[in-house]
Amino acid sequence: MKDYIEERAVEIAYYIIEHKATVRQTAKAFGVSKSTIHKDVTERLLQINPSLAAEARKVLDLNKSERHIRGGLATREKYLHLERR
Repeated sequence: MKDYIEERAVEIAYYIIEHKATVRQTAKAFGVSKSTIHKDVTERLLQINPSLAAEARKVLDLNKSERHIRGGLATREKYLHLERR
């Protein structure tokens, strides 16, 4: 694995943990795809730093378990905004 990929994977993990960021937010911040973020955290980081990978994975799992709630709130806001017109 190339050095810059390893460095990016570690930076991504720290970003996710520090900001409690979602995959989409992280991808936007780093200018890469969601697939790249996912692969860096779930596969590459496991080889580099397993404890850091586990910590980042906890945040991602929490975000995944809450995403249906965020989606529902976004939909609610959308329709509340439309009613005000």
